[in-house]
Amino acid sequence: MTPDLLIRPVQQSDFDQWKPLWDGYNAFYGRKDAAALPDAITRSTWSRFFDSYEPVHALVAEQAGRILGLVHYLYHRSTISIAPTCYLQDLFTVEAARGKGIGRALIQEVYRIAADAGCGRVYWLTHETNATAMKLYDKVAEKSGFVLYRKNL
Repeated sequence: MTPDLLIRPVQQSDFDQWKPLWDGYNAFYGRKDAAALPDAITRSTWSRFFDSYEPVHALVAEQAGRILGLVHYLYHRSTISIAPTCYLQDLFTVEAARGKGIGRALIQEVYRIAADAGCGRVYWLTHETNATAMKLYDKVAEKSGFVLYRKNL
């Protein structure tokens, strides 16, 4: 792992550094323009991190005052477990920081926090073309074998 790396909850003052990573994450998944991801969604997502009634949380990876990565996760109930489940929804690092253990450190911190919250499982999705990330994911988790279906409404 990168020396002096701090994984911590996002703070209101992080917005100007968080936003370019958020934009990079969304661009990676093809949401490059305002029509694909309206600014209202970004503003709402950001505000949820600081609302104690929301189950949505964010961590950042910081080194020497610079945010190098982000992870967003949320808790939800399940029909197959009494314990809550943690969904790791977004994970992104700046390109220059990739391969240096930052993604792994963010995932490990979500594991720790979710375990402390009583969760029985952490899971996430990625696109089948995200081969670089899947090299890491194969080391820190198990493939479930499930295939995602969806219908936008």
